[in-house]
Amino acid sequence: MSKYGDYVLVTDSTCDLPDKLAKELKLEVFPMVFLMQEKAYNHYLDAREMSLEEFYSKLKSGVMSQTTQISYNSYLEFFDKFLKEGKDVVYVSFTSGLSGTYNTSRIAARDMKEKYPDRTIEIVDSKCASVGQGLLLYYVGKKYTEGKPDMKELVDYAESIKLNICHWFVVDDIEQLKRGGRISSVTATFAKALQIKPVLSIDNDGKLINVGKVRGANNVYDLLVSKLEEYGEDAENQTVIVAHANYPDGAQELKKKVKKYVKDVIVSDIGPVIGTHVGSGMLALTFMGRREWE
Repeated sequence: MSKYGDYVLVTDSTCDLPDKLAKELKLEVFPMVFLMQEKAYNHYLDAREMSLEEFYSKLKSGVMSQTTQISYNSYLEFFDKFLKEGKDVVYVSFTSGLSGTYNTSRIAARDMKEKYPDRTIEIVDSKCASVGQGLLLYYVGKKYTEGKPDMKELVDYAESIKLNICHWFVVDDIEQLKRGGRISSVTATFAKALQIKPVLSIDNDGKLINVGKVRGANNVYDLLVSKLEEYGEDAENQTVIVAHANYPDGAQELKKKVKKYVKDVIVSDIGPVIGTHVGSGMLALTFMGRREWE
């Protein structure tokens, strides 16, 4: 079995972790592609091809964005550069509940086995999205860099905790949900008039689900903190992630309210893959606990 140093820990940029943190965790990050104005952009965690400020500004002005899954050939190229160096791969993918990337990566891994019969690619379906995936990678990455486990131990650890990652998202941009066909025009009109914001989560199949609504901006913070209190486990010893879609002031306010309950808070940006569907203003809180909904 391969030991630490003989394999790499890989994920994709839907994890929405800060670039500096991903480097500290020694993650190899596969860029995801989004399309704007008939041009394809690779989204890296450092947003080198289009800044997040520019992305959300264009989105708000009405420019449409589309996301695409990682292609089979892209996976072959990405895996090959590690395998040819004699390294195995552990890939923690974006949830299969929202994208076909997981299944595509499995096909690519199977085919790479023919070229490199002595190498191994282990693929974990994270069943997580955005900073939920990021939080899973934070804990797995900590174990990878500090514990120096063998591949099986790391994969087993990822599988054992992935359904304990709790996701709570509050969406502000109703128009973007409408443009993406997530809600009807009538629903959007009423929601805007009443200042109603949808509350979303991720179920055990890794699918995005609507679990409620909150009215008024100030109530968003209290609702997210209440979910941590209700569903979080051993919160005082946890590192959690607060994330935002072009709403840094809101993220800082949420961090201030959350930090009294937990060990540490990471603040991160929501990238274009999730941002395409939720628009500006979304706030998110992810933590370890029970995936349950009322």
